Amino acid sequence: MVSTDEKSGIQALERLHPAQPMRAGGQRSCERQEHEYKRHGTRCLFANLEVATGEMIAPSIGPTRTNEDFASHIARTIATDPEAEWVFVVDQLNIHQSEALVKLVARECGIELGLDRKGNLKHIKAMASRRTFLQNPTHRIRFVYTPKHTSWLNQIELWFSILSRKLLKRGNFISVEDLSQQILAFVEYFNRTMAKPFKWTYKGRALKI
Repeated sequence: MVSTDEKSGIQALERLHPAQPMRAGGQRSCERQEHEYKRHGTRCLFANLEVATGEMIAPSIGPTRTNEDFASHIARTIATDPEAEWVFVVDQLNIHQSEALVKLVARECGIELGLDRKGNLKHIKAMASRRTFLQNPTHRIRFVYTPKHTSWLNQIELWFSILSRKLLKRGNFISVEDLSQQILAFVEYFNRTMAKPFKWTYKGRALKI
């Protein structure tokens, strides 16, 4: 079981001047970071958090966030263990319920789909129908959708917060390629030194009306 989502619009910001380190002694001061920057573009990170271990699996980074981008990310994730049963926890964004994703799951699970002459789906055209197919519990690969407006229930959002605090907030990136490399290096470091299952501590309480 993996929690999956994307973090789009990650900016590659290059600080115009180096940060000034913290000083001790008579004139103590905290680290000072340059507030002016040069913007080199953005990248989108597709990420999977394995719930049982807290490790990141098969992250993907690219310039766009399309139906095809997400389906390709899921395909690369499945390829890490092709015979396994996969459960992806996602929110209800449209790219998480696309025709490309239906075709991918059908191909991986050996399910025959009705297609027209152009190769488009015949009978699973509406998003609700595609969602029903993708969350079918009998499939070896299936999706679980969080309720609308509750994407924060997906544990991957906790990891995105760690990424922002540990790397992105104070990072310096001289290009989008440098940004991608630093993100992947952080993922490797996180898996090696920090990964562990998240412990939910929030206790649900009935709303007072």
